[in-house]
Amino acid sequence: MSNIRNIAIIAHVDHGKSTLVDALLKQTKTDLGKSAGGELIMDFNELERERGITIFSKNASVEYNGVKVNIIDTPGHADFGGEVERVLNMADGSLLLVDAQEGPMPQTRFVLKKALELGHKIIVVINKIDKPSSRVNYVLEKVIELFVELGATNDQLDFPILYAAGKLGIAGTTPDINEMKGIEPVLETVIKHVPAPKANKEEPFQVMAVSIQYDNYKGRLAIGRIIRGTIATGSQAVHITRDGKKKNFKITSIMTFRGLQKMEIEKCEAGDIVAISGVDDIMIGDTIADPTNPEQLTPIAIERPTVKMIFSVNNSPFAGQEGEFCTSRNIRERLNKELDNDVALDILSGSSPDEFIVAGRGELHLSILIEKMRREGYELQVSRPEVIFKEENGKTLEPYEDVWIEASEKYSGMIIEKMSMRKGEMKNMSVENSMVSFHFFIPTRGLIGFRNEFMIETKGTGLANTLFSGYFPKREDIITSPHGSLIAHETGTTTAYALLGSQERGVMFVEPAEKVYEGQIVGQNAKAEDLVVNVCKAKQLTNFRAKTDAVTDDLVPKREMSLEQALEYIGDDELVEATPKNIRLRKKILKNSLRKK
Repeated sequence: MSNIRNIAIIAHVDHGKSTLVDALLKQTKTDLGKSAGGELIMDFNELERERGITIFSKNASVEYNGVKVNIIDTPGHADFGGEVERVLNMADGSLLLVDAQEGPMPQTRFVLKKALELGHKIIVVINKIDKPSSRVNYVLEKVIELFVELGATNDQLDFPILYAAGKLGIAGTTPDINEMKGIEPVLETVIKHVPAPKANKEEPFQVMAVSIQYDNYKGRLAIGRIIRGTIATGSQAVHITRDGKKKNFKITSIMTFRGLQKMEIEKCEAGDIVAISGVDDIMIGDTIADPTNPEQLTPIAIERPTVKMIFSVNNSPFAGQEGEFCTSRNIRERLNKELDNDVALDILSGSSPDEFIVAGRGELHLSILIEKMRREGYELQVSRPEVIFKEENGKTLEPYEDVWIEASEKYSGMIIEKMSMRKGEMKNMSVENSMVSFHFFIPTRGLIGFRNEFMIETKGTGLANTLFSGYFPKREDIITSPHGSLIAHETGTTTAYALLGSQERGVMFVEPAEKVYEGQIVGQNAKAEDLVVNVCKAKQLTNFRAKTDAVTDDLVPKREMSLEQALEYIGDDELVEATPKNIRLRKKILKNSLRKK
């Protein structure tokens, strides 16, 4: 299989994976169809483009000097680690991208560890060398330290090094940007250093389903690499589930990747990555095998979820007014559909038929699911994220995370105070050019709600990166900053006159002429206690004429809450109501009189 190379592109968030793939696709004159001329070609999902991050892994291929290079673009955020763990199984080597200024970051450590465990040949690409503040030698030292720390073999330590400016579409073997002409050195290095797939095409075929896609004409597509043998359209095969159950079926079509497109072919040999149709109920981790010798491949082991939330049917006074799918049946079907593609997700029944316990790898992992659902027309309400505890040898264990924080030196006192209150243990601290860097070890429970506070306190200039560390003994007395909410007194429409009085109590989340209901959270109280306010009060008319402009001039703009910020803000007795048009915060018990009891 000397004419095929399978590579994964791995890196921390925003280190330039998708931009580098763009350059590879464009400069090899790959047919991009409608995407030609666009940017971030691989991030075609609406959510990915808005947030500027890769959420779903994707496949593409380029032809260079007669060699087909299959490229797998992976997510960079730790919450989507389940996606990375799966797709690395399809590759023989990895391009590790590192920012020329920031160096290796937490997620770099996570993805590199997984790639080294699989025995991948790593090619290090120091990207963004066109940055004025790039420090190539420092970054290279840190990369070598990371390889040693993760127990790389001598062969893995002897990695090729490339320097690139992905946005300019250039790369080279030296950091001199003036000598770089195009992106070809990346492909030449891949062909030279990444081994061709080792597989015997004469043996009975085997394919592991690593990813699932849906096609309107062909149904479910199982994407995976052919481990051995040759597959042909129309041939008989056996579908082996994770728990060993076998079922015969006929392969209706085989597709391979050409650029961004899937091309239908008659047969394909071991080593290539294919999409197979014909099995309606295939799941990630299942095996497709030859009926003459149906051997199962070891199912993919994925790390378990660490955070859970309760998704429930929306029961607010505005329920059903903005969404198309509002019932428990709709929500159950949508969550089960998500399980087909997301192996890092768990769904259990709640205490009532209207509740579902959804567990994932982090707050972002679950908030992306909620965001996808509300954009598809679903209405639901969700509880505060909680960590998942484990019992081992009679001891209660809870998840812990490593946190790396960078901020201006003037905020260091505030950061240390907040982290120690949340039982964070400082591992390291350094100051450079009036910027302070911290490394904390902290229970995941202590981190819930921290990021929002941290961004407000540092005026949006701080950086915080987290990485799951493992399960350790449970800590007691974790104090997260308590907050008090301003709660609507009655159902109605807000007025500028009423908000003018209410804004003196704290920060408002609503603006004039907005519909609210009793029990809805309309702001954050300046004190750590809940307060019921009347935001619908109208100004009584009198015989005297009053100048009204002053009222609206003195109004402070409301605080816009994104879905992630809303999930971090709410307390144990509060919920987030997510609909296609709005994100509202509310109390679990809406009636003010009942809540007091």
